[in-house]
Amino acid sequence: MIDLSSLYELLARLLPFDCLQHRFMQQALVGLLLLAPMAGAMGIMVVNFRMAFFADAISHSAFAGVALGLLLTVNPDWTMPLFGLLVGLSIMAMQRHSTLSSDTVIGVFFSAMVAFGLAIVSRDRSLARDLQRFLYGDILTISDGQIVALACLFLVLMTFQTIGFNHLLYIGLNSTLARAHRVRVTVHQYLFAGLLALVVMFAVQAVGVLLVTALMIVPAAAARNFARSAGAMFWWAQAISLSSTVAGLLLSAQDWARTATGATIILVACGWFVLSMTVVALRRERPV
Repeated sequence: MIDLSSLYELLARLLPFDCLQHRFMQQALVGLLLLAPMAGAMGIMVVNFRMAFFADAISHSAFAGVALGLLLTVNPDWTMPLFGLLVGLSIMAMQRHSTLSSDTVIGVFFSAMVAFGLAIVSRDRSLARDLQRFLYGDILTISDGQIVALACLFLVLMTFQTIGFNHLLYIGLNSTLARAHRVRVTVHQYLFAGLLALVVMFAVQAVGVLLVTALMIVPAAAARNFARSAGAMFWWAQAISLSSTVAGLLLSAQDWARTATGATIILVACGWFVLSMTVVALRRERPV
């Protein structure tokens, strides 16, 4: 395993907060610094492609992935992302080959995954206790191994975003026209679905099933209000995601707060969204 001690020590020196002198807080910060840019980048596509329900369905498949791992005595850190990846690719395949609407296809998978997870848990009531941390999330329990996995996913996803960002926007506007201009629509859609599924699964560990969609949608929605171009929206989403996660982690650790980290992160992001709506209102009132 890669030794990350020097990285943790560097962060402790750069951010000399008392709460960041603990190793578990340093690990949580590194995890969030890797997760936030990915959530911000994918959130733009989720908002522009109207795929919030898609992300929600994948996040709820976490229950089934974790329950299956616990039932088979396999580490849930492996079964959850693999199961989420399978669900994401299956939804995309069904959408492409079915005459049903996208919402209907996603709704079917959403229902099936929740029912499957509950059915497994109902067989062994003791599993319910282990599922609690995935329901609410707990970034403070992230391990070095998960951080390394996040770093690998970060490199793959940002490479994909750098190469395919414009193509993804083109596909979102008009997939038929994109195909006519030799954009590999199928490849881009499956890669996007697979990467989105993996980001959602890691985000579940950070903020929980209940808030994972908000981690992507709220910063992207705020960025859309601030920005005047697609490129500016990307960088606004990055800034809002990073500032929300770091501020949320630090605020939740204060003695006067002592709140859940995931919930605090989303509240900070919602504060950004309120500010963005104020900016929009001021723009409308400004005389032309």
